[in-house]
Amino acid sequence: MAELLIDGTDLVLHLTTLEELAAVHGDLRAPLASVSSVQVVDDVHAPADAGFKLIGGRLPGIFEIGTFSADGQRIFAAVHHSTPRGLVVRFEGAHHDAWIVGCADPEAVQRTIEHR
Repeated sequence: MAELLIDGTDLVLHLTTLEELAAVHGDLRAPLASVSSVQVVDDVHAPADAGFKLIGGRLPGIFEIGTFSADGQRIFAAVHHSTPRGLVVRFEGAHHDAWIVGCADPEAVQRTIEHR
C-alpha cells in the first residue's frame, strides 16, 4: 500500500513495487511548502474515478493507480479496495495538482502533514 512520508522539507508518496509497475511511475515528491490542503475522504474511489486516465490502471471502485486528468488538473491516485478511506492532498505550484491516497488511518496522516 502506498504511504505518505515526510522527508526533510518534502512530502513523499512512497509506492510499493507493484504500484510502481501499475502506475508506470516511481515515488513522488513535492515540497511541503506547496501543500495547500489535506482533506480526509471516506470514499477516495469517487475522486480517483473522476476524469480520464493518462498513465496507470483503473478498475472503478476496486483500484485506481496512476496519473489522471480531471477538470484540467493533473492528479496522481493510489487507491485500493482494502483502503477505501484516505486523503486528497492538494498542491500549488507542484508537478501534480493533487494526490489521492488510500490509507488505513487518514486522520493520523493528515495531522502529521499539517503539523510538520
